[in-house]
Formats: sequence, structure tokens, C-alpha cells
Amino acid sequence: MSTDFILPDIGEGIVECEIVEWQVQEGDSVQEDQVVVEVMTDKAVVEIPAKFDGVVTKLYYAKGDIAKVGEPLFAIDADGADAGDTAESKPQPKAPADSSAEEKKQVKQSESKPSTASSNGALSDFILPDIGEGIVECEIVDWRVNEGDEVIEDQVVVEVMTDKAVVEIPAKSDGTVAKLYYAKGDIAKVGEPLFALAEAGAEAASADAATSSDAPEASAPKSAANANVRDAGGEFEAPQPAAPGKALASPAVRRRAREQGIDLTQVQGSGKKGRILKDDLSQATASAKTSETASQPSAAAKAPVAGGTRTEPMRGVRAAMAKQMAESVRTIPHFTYAEEFDLTELRAMHARLKAQYAEQGIRLTLMPFFIKAMSLALSEFPIMNAQLNDEATEITYFDDHNIGMAVATKVGLMVPNIKQVNQKSLLEVAEEVNRLTASAREGKVAQADMKGGTITISNIGVVGGTVTTPIINKPEAAIVALGKVQSLPRFDANGAVVARDMMTASWSGDHRIIDGATIANFNKRWQQFLEDPIQMLTVMR
Repeated sequence: MSTDFILPDIGEGIVECEIVEWQVQEGDSVQEDQVVVEVMTDKAVVEIPAKFDGVVTKLYYAKGDIAKVGEPLFAIDADGADAGDTAESKPQPKAPADSSAEEKKQVKQSESKPSTASSNGALSDFILPDIGEGIVECEIVDWRVNEGDEVIEDQVVVEVMTDKAVVEIPAKSDGTVAKLYYAKGDIAKVGEPLFALAEAGAEAASADAATSSDAPEASAPKSAANANVRDAGGEFEAPQPAAPGKALASPAVRRRAREQGIDLTQVQGSGKKGRILKDDLSQATASAKTSETASQPSAAAKAPVAGGTRTEPMRGVRAAMAKQMAESVRTIPHFTYAEEFDLTELRAMHARLKAQYAEQGIRLTLMPFFIKAMSLALSEFPIMNAQLNDEATEITYFDDHNIGMAVATKVGLMVPNIKQVNQKSLLEVAEEVNRLTASAREGKVAQADMKGGTITISNIGVVGGTVTTPIINKPEAAIVALGKVQSLPRFDANGAVVARDMMTASWSGDHRIIDGATIANFNKRWQQFLEDPIQMLTVMR
């Protein structure tokens, strides 16, 4: 019986796409994860794979046609043993486009319910939940478990990376991991199954059901290979090779193979059913280089390799940062203002307090002083803590000073913010700085810590820069970048040359609501608090 493949949501705001190329014809057999069609949205070309093994019975569009999200793209007939395997481990297909709205709603709800196999109480799919505002997909960073492993409730099963942070996803109940639907590096969609779990106590029922199955003996070897179950010795069976002439690989692997010029039909897959993994591509590349070097040793010695390139996809936090920065520059008229700060007195006071609080286990850096002093200055210049709407028709002023700090992490630049600095003590700010810095460097900042910022501090001084032109973290109205602190010669009140600890603060402001005089006066007040820390402490609440 044929089943319609419904064109899924393939990107935020995308409602249609153009058929670029069909990779199969009606009547062709396809395997799970084999690419069926390439479609082009207004953002990129996307490869769409089959969800299970079967035979393509109908292509609803011709090359060049426009297909709609939520409507049937092609029809596939599950074949023999593979159809049974699919029913046990794959998400159920959606209803055809001509179904009623109520039928579509029911089918959509069924995607978040246990898989077909769970009808006998054995398996249930874990549906990737909404893990952040506006997030529709994520990358699999690392699986903490393997198929067959036992897990307990709230045990972390997988780490995924969104365009904001790395998120740990736990199991909802005790059980045994029966299926991992994605490999490390794959892109998972919100609302789609992430893994399947055999709940505790249901394994026996599952085993009984398997024993009483009346499947033909001829299909038993293939079913055993596809199931990838453990043998009597407790090890996984060797993976089966892909069908001749048909490489089995995910869209991400196929894309990388194209970029590296690798013929997938010549690569031996190490995954289930001979599925080609990213590690297989690396081994194939290494083998090719070794073979080439062995066959042409003299040429390699005479002509060193030059001009090579490497292309990587922009994903996660880096992709979000690229989009955010481009949008900020495009829509906000930036202007820059810079000023020197004399931090000699602040550094002296910080040295005394740092040693004192270190004995109490509190790490005190200079950043809490910058943040708290900025909050005091914001109380006198509320326009610096305001935001302009996209139409430039309304200004919103914020009572809370949610001051962000840019942190370079292993997954890209992240800007968590400290909430309500105006209501916190210096030590409370220091504790938040330490907490958010540690979380950001691990790439695991909570979504709440990333939202609601009103102004941002970026510290390039830790790297070694002095002056820069920072880009505003839209929709905020201003950002400041702190340069490195240097011991430089300056004249004292008596005209004598003395060494002072100097730092340059570089501002960028939204010129639609902030003018040069405003940012200069605000910066001067901030500077007074930092250059004379006693004055800051006297007005601090």
C-alpha cells in the first residue's frame, strides 16, 4: 500500500520550494535515508531522503514545479520485511494534502505519540521538543548512549546544538534505548522522533511479540541484519553492505562528499545497512591520499601541495551570529565614540578585594565593577537602556538593567546577560559573571540567560586589542568594547611623568535615538565611577 511523503517544514518561514532534481523515478526501489529529491528554497538547496525502504509509486511534481510545505511530495510503497521494520522504528507518515483540516490535525498529533511498535507496549518515540523560541532544528553534537543501553529517568541521552546554545536532552522514563534516529552531526527537526525507548518492564513483551511473529523464513536473515541486534556474545552484528550502485548516506554526508569530491559508491559504509558515516569519508580521503602518495612519490617530492581549500557549513551559534550581525549593520546606523579610562585606582582596590574574597572562595574580576558602574550610569541616562522598534516609530525604555557580556566560546560568540543589575550588589554581580562565563564556555547557556538584554559589554582586552568598532547587538541601542589595560606614561597634577593603568572604551551607538553628546556624557559618568571607585561605592544601593 502506497503512503504519501508529506513535504516537511524545511526552514523557518518557508512555505514552498522548487523541485530542482528528482534522484529517482517512479518504480525505483529506495532505501532508508536515500535522497529522493533536491528542492530549492529561497535560502538553500535541500536534499530530502526517504524515511524507510520501499518502491516509489508516484512523483507528484515535475522538475521545476513549486511544491507546498504540508502537501504530498511523492508516494512510496513499503516492501516486505523493510515495511515491518519501518513500522517498528520510523515515525508514521502524515496525511495527504487533500485530507480535511481535522485529519491533518490528528495526524500531526500522532507524530508526538509513541510509534506503532508502542501499541504493544514495547517502544515509544521521543519527539524532539520545542527547545527555544523560533528554533526549528538542531545539530546532534554527541550521543551519551548507544542502542541497547539502559537509561533512567532524567539521564542525559544526547547533546544538541541550536543557533543559541548546546542543550542536553534527558530521558523521560526508565528503559532501554532501542533506536537512535540520527548520527552525530546530523540535523534533527523539532517535532520529529529523536530516539526510541523501550520502557522498563516492556522488553519481555517485545521479545514475546518477536518470537510469535509469522514472518517468512526467507526474510529472516535480512530482518536480522536490519535490526542490528546483539548476538549471544553480547556484541553487535557486523553491518551489512549497501546495495550495489546505491550509496546509503544522510544528506549531511552526501553534501560533505560532494564538497570533497568523493564518489560515495566507492566508499565502504560502516553504519547500519552499510550506511556511510562522516568518519568513513575521512578514512576514504586518507586512503586516497596515501594511495596517491605511494603511486607518485617522486612527483610529491618535487611539487608540494598548494592552494588547497576546505569548506565547512555555517551552523548553530556561528550561523546565528552571522545573521544577527548582518541584520544589525543593515538596519542600524552605527556611530563610534572612544575614550581613555585611567583605571589605576580601580585596579589597586580590586587587588585588595580580590585577595580578600579569594579566601572565601569568591572569584572577583574587574568585569563586575564595569557592569555595576554602568548600571549606576544608566539610571541617569535611561535612553542608553532603551530600544527602538523596527519601524522606528516607538522607543521602549526598560526599568531593569539587563547587561550582556560577550563571551567567545567553542561554538561561537555568545552574549548572556545579567538580569536586574540595578538591584544586585557587586558580589551578586560577580557570582552571575562567573556562572554565565562558565556556562558560555561550555556552550550550555540557558535560553533565559540569552534573552532580554538591554545593553552589552564586549571585552577585547583579554585578547590584546585596544580600539575597535563593535557591532550593536540588535535590538539594543548601544555596545561598548573594552580594550586591554596598559601601563602608560602620563602627567600628574604637578607635571611629573608617572605610570598609569590606561584602557580605551570604544562605543557604538544607534544614531536614530542616541546622539554624540548623549553617549559622551553617559560615558563620562561611567568613567567617573570607574576612575574614582570610592564615588561608585557611595552611590551604590
